[in-house]
Amino acid sequence: MANPDAIAGGELIFVVEPAAEGGFTARALGAAIFTEGDDLDELRENVREAVRCHFDGASPGVVRLHFVRDEVLAV
Repeated sequence: MANPDAIAGGELIFVVEPAAEGGFTARALGAAIFTEGDDLDELRENVREAVRCHFDGASPGVVRLHFVRDEVLAV
């Protein structure tokens, strides 16, 4: 588990991926935070809420969402 003091005031990166059942999942790198949303607006709000709850007021200065997607090509 990450040291919240090391991230507070810094940058926290979430890896965002499409969920198999629809919507999106987001998991933080370096902190035990995971959330999901049915669309990007809901995901953004859920990430904000999860960060506030996890850090209890001493949140990171920047939260970055890194979008990852797989693309399959027919050859």
